[in-house]
Amino acid sequence: MLETVKIATVDLEVGMFVSALDRPWLETPFMIQGFRIENRAQIDRLQEYCDHVFIDTRQSRQPVEKVQRRAKVSHKRVPLAQIFRDRELKSYGDQTNFQEEQPRAEAALDLLVSDLCEIFEDVGRGGKINVINMRKSVEPLIGSISRNPDACLWVARLKQHDHYSYEHALSSAIWAVALGREVGMSRQDLRSLAMGGMLMDVGKLRVDPELLQAKRSLTAKESAHMQEHVTYGLQIIEESGIINPDVINMVTHHHERHNGSGYPLGLKGDMIPPVARIAAIVDTYGALTSNREYAAAISPSNAIRILYEARDVDFQAELVEAFIRAIGVYPAGTLVELSTGEIGVVVAEYRTRRLRPKVMILMDPNKRMLATPMLKDLQEQEDAKAEPVVNIMRSLEPGAYGIDLQSVDALSGLTTA
Repeated sequence: MLETVKIATVDLEVGMFVSALDRPWLETPFMIQGFRIENRAQIDRLQEYCDHVFIDTRQSRQPVEKVQRRAKVSHKRVPLAQIFRDRELKSYGDQTNFQEEQPRAEAALDLLVSDLCEIFEDVGRGGKINVINMRKSVEPLIGSISRNPDACLWVARLKQHDHYSYEHALSSAIWAVALGREVGMSRQDLRSLAMGGMLMDVGKLRVDPELLQAKRSLTAKESAHMQEHVTYGLQIIEESGIINPDVINMVTHHHERHNGSGYPLGLKGDMIPPVARIAAIVDTYGALTSNREYAAAISPSNAIRILYEARDVDFQAELVEAFIRAIGVYPAGTLVELSTGEIGVVVAEYRTRRLRPKVMILMDPNKRMLATPMLKDLQEQEDAKAEPVVNIMRSLEPGAYGIDLQSVDALSGLTTA
């Protein structure tokens, strides 16, 4: 019986025993040459350093057959260039730092929120989408995310709108552009992603408001009516003269799922247009991290975990992994508790070291609010070999300890811990 199997780190599960890595142990922070995975954080750490590892089936806490089956389905990665083979991809680098980009991100989002509200109000009154204004409105957003996405992701977490439809449209556009940037899509494609993200759910403006605001499970008939928002959205797009195929595909197919369980056509795998696969991911992530009538928001890191666990079931694994690279395991705006007991909010990250971001410390170890927040750079502390090493212990749900992110001041005037 095979006792050691090779498994991609994206397919690891708690309980598996890691007996070897794809690189020397001394090149990693793992001090013990062989250990059992006890929690999700260890998997995140392994993914940071390794593409694959070797699992000892005898010492794993899972049935041998399950581990071997997982190894067999550990699928070959599909290059992003193959997924988007009809497009020319490029590599982006950060052109500005977080502090430089933050005021530009704020200006871009203020303009977009204002124009978005006007667009939705016009459509709600039976009017058409002003396509020219929409194109102009998304340009500053695309520019900001292209230069440095962390600033825009941070500001978006602070500028939550009290109307779910507006907030979801805005966040979907931001996540879609951030993912498109990670993939390497052109500025023209990023514009399409932004517009598609904003308009994915525009058809809900023609759905019975009582259904949208229901705080209960919908009946089968009501669910069928809710799904009609896709048809209504396409009607609005057509009435407005929008012929961009990417926007149309995002509106049409953002509820399709990788395994064919979605709607309206039950498409699966490569049958779903790539931009619609992006739309499905950002639509789900935006919904999970926002307060809805029937469900409270969950933490960004928990939403990331849900997407990760649904890879190659609901969503294409390669695009889920690209999304995680784009926004991080602990996206900007995530409330976290550090190993010191301090409470803070993730401000910006290093895209090469996603588990060691910058954190704005808001509470001391006794959970008392600080008079002046402090900025702690976990990456710098590790590089300086500070003792003890400070880590993120867990993410917190939005509103934990009564913290309202919208009341958190900008980064100016912060002291550095």
